[in-house]
Amino acid sequence: MRIKYTISIVFFLALVIIEKENNLISRVSDKLTLRLTPRTPLEPVLSSRELLRHNGSASSSHASPREPNPAFTLLKRRVENRTQHQPEGSGGRKHILLLSTTRSGSSFMGEFFNQQSDNMFYLYEPLWHVEKRLTLATGGVNSTAANWAYPEVLRRLFLCDFSLLERFIEPAPVAHVTADLFRRSSSSSLCEDSVCSPAVKGVFEHHSCKNRRCGPLNLTLASESCLQKAHRAIKLVRVRQLQTLRLLAEEPGLDVRFIQLVRDPRAVLASRIVAFADRYKNWKQWAEDGDVPIDDVEVSKLKGNCNNLRMSAELGLKQPLWLRRRYMLVRYEDIARFPLQKAVEMYNFAGIPFTSKVKAWILSNTQASKETGGIYSTQKKSSEQVEKWRANIPFKIAQVVQEVCGSTLKLFGYKFVSSEEMLTDKSISLIENKVFN
Repeated sequence: MRIKYTISIVFFLALVIIEKENNLISRVSDKLTLRLTPRTPLEPVLSSRELLRHNGSASSSHASPREPNPAFTLLKRRVENRTQHQPEGSGGRKHILLLSTTRSGSSFMGEFFNQQSDNMFYLYEPLWHVEKRLTLATGGVNSTAANWAYPEVLRRLFLCDFSLLERFIEPAPVAHVTADLFRRSSSSSLCEDSVCSPAVKGVFEHHSCKNRRCGPLNLTLASESCLQKAHRAIKLVRVRQLQTLRLLAEEPGLDVRFIQLVRDPRAVLASRIVAFADRYKNWKQWAEDGDVPIDDVEVSKLKGNCNNLRMSAELGLKQPLWLRRRYMLVRYEDIARFPLQKAVEMYNFAGIPFTSKVKAWILSNTQASKETGGIYSTQKKSSEQVEKWRANIPFKIAQVVQEVCGSTLKLFGYKFVSSEEMLTDKSISLIENKVFN
């Protein structure tokens, strides 16, 4: 395991260094006057061994590590020259990072920004690819490498540069074209006309666009579209600690706003037991048996997740200089009960006008019938989702969560339950009225 851990770190660092070296062939189009399509001649793909070999022979006289990919810079200039002016509202361009954990309602919140597609470039979980490449044989993520990788990949994406992300996508994109971007269909920006290349017969895309038939995703076209949008938003559930993103907040040229979404840890666990049955089979068994070994590794993971949430929120709420006026904490329960109000508050915090298009989507999708909902659906009667978990988790499991996540529950304003009757009695609210400044 130690060998795999070391190789993973070296491999990632090699990727970052090589990506920043000018002597390598860029994966952004080397003929930027053309609009790439899947019929463009294919480039050779470098293996990890070739990447390391190239890195070993790199000259020290090349570009600074913080310089953007040179071919991407040319693309950016071409787009700006073609439009002859910055996109409307770009003088105050905002870069919004939506941070949460799985089964906390982040997809629902993300749609508040995804629906602003006219002037918002929205990406759904791009770090999925990075996490997959940095996962150890034990199933955990190489946190050392991730703490290096995540901020740099996000920085590039906020600048509309997909070249570093390409290095983590498997199979590797060919001529910047991929059929394997995770949940492309969840980003309207990646399915709009300007990015929708002709469909290719016989090519299967795992997450194809829902409302139109497109070919594999051309990342050069995605970069062009991104550069022309006034604002950019990225939704994530893979960043464990807010502190690891400090360099992103301090990056010159970016105006990053962090919105952290939290949910009652008892509700999150209840939802994960259903949605991730294989991974949470121990919890399901404990729920049936009524006996939870408090020293089990799964309970330790739960405690670690709660601690990460709490420490990130405590840091954000303290408003250190690098987060001053850049951090907002939102509870899922408040969004579900007051979706319009909370959406307006988030837009005001981000400094972006709230549009009638987003309002219409919220009104349409927070009053959906039971038939339209599902485990992963963003169409639900949102107010009903707040209390639903209380009928799906035994009191014994709720007690364990309260024991290991007590300080997190208190910080976010969730009330403890003292009996089975209190847990299932929905006339008793478990949500305190709380304002997070």
